Amino acid sequence: MAHFTVVEGGSVTTPKGFKAGGLHCGLKKTERNDLGAIYCEVPAEAAAVYTLNQFQAAPLKVTRESIAQEGKLQLFVVNSGNANACTGKQGEEDARTMRAKAAEAFGVAEHHVGVASTGVIGELLKMDRVRSGIAKLPERTTKDGGDAFSQAILTTDLVKKEVCVRVQIGEAVVHIAGAAKGSGMIHPNMATMLGFITTDAAIPHTELQKLLSRVTDDTFNMITVDGDTSTNDMVVVMASGLAGNEPLGETHRDWPAFEAAFRYVGEYLAKAIARDGEGATKLIEVRVVGASDNQAARAIAKTVIGSSLVKSACFGADANWGRIIAAVGRSGVPVNVDTVDIRLGDISVLEQSRPVVFDEERALEYLKGDFVSIYVNLNMGAGRATAWGCDLTYEYVRINAAYRT
Repeated sequence: MAHFTVVEGGSVTTPKGFKAGGLHCGLKKTERNDLGAIYCEVPAEAAAVYTLNQFQAAPLKVTRESIAQEGKLQLFVVNSGNANACTGKQGEEDARTMRAKAAEAFGVAEHHVGVASTGVIGELLKMDRVRSGIAKLPERTTKDGGDAFSQAILTTDLVKKEVCVRVQIGEAVVHIAGAAKGSGMIHPNMATMLGFITTDAAIPHTELQKLLSRVTDDTFNMITVDGDTSTNDMVVVMASGLAGNEPLGETHRDWPAFEAAFRYVGEYLAKAIARDGEGATKLIEVRVVGASDNQAARAIAKTVIGSSLVKSACFGADANWGRIIAAVGRSGVPVNVDTVDIRLGDISVLEQSRPVVFDEERALEYLKGDFVSIYVNLNMGAGRATAWGCDLTYEYVRINAAYRT
């Protein structure tokens, strides 16, 4: 935090050059916003990461095509309420129509437009409503439209997720902001998650892409709600360059400060998604240290955070450390079975792979809280990683038993 400052009330429009907005076009049954846009007054350097699910939704293909041409975007349009996934050739045509109509409405080049969709899989978009909504978007896209955009991207989310920071780069003040959605079908390697990051930093496309990929591995790819990787996940960054700083790169003297600020935005949004998991009552953090390397630590942290038994135990406030060590043992990573330490918060429950007598009542009270920290030390090396998730509740089953209907 020493290198940057959180901007209270900031949004994706705080960085110079950006506007945003949202409206209800009729894709959702409720009157909540279901169509949104982020617009930059200049073509912005762009980077993106996408789901690893083999069934990738049509909007991802179209956005890939746009960014591939020049590495720039000036406009991003997103709808919620319908994923436009597994919709065949018609779905691809509809995604390209979204791009074309948005480019026309905002007066930008078609290959400078990205599109995203989120919602129910396997249903065609109601394109008459989408076209009508896109035509109205420019007048709703303003410097004050960050909140309307954040609302437009939500599905089963209970709260909007946004953050903004400022950081000094040379003589220039740079802002980095983000908005995200995600609540269910969340798992490492992207999830039913859309993330949009804006910055006014001057940074080349190649450097931006490397940074986003690296930060995604440590943040968005380290969360899970239910073990399902979606068809529509995407995180996109747009950099306007209007802050006036010297172009950033890894050799720039202020690069560590910029990367720290960027990483904070990614981690904040990732944790907000995990905290808002469908039916969740608490955020769970799993910290793994002492692994043979960071890759091994990531694999173990992901396995523990994704365990339905661990998640259920946290929901029930049951200090059942046996489920944690079982998850460590099935992670596929070689471990020394005689040297594992486990803590729940600051309560030690296992030392050198042997049970420790602990105060059950104190553990119960700790696990009843809305944040649970699980610490695993393998005592094998310097590898470390952190993963985030949530508890598994009755409400999660109720929501997903009737998601489509």
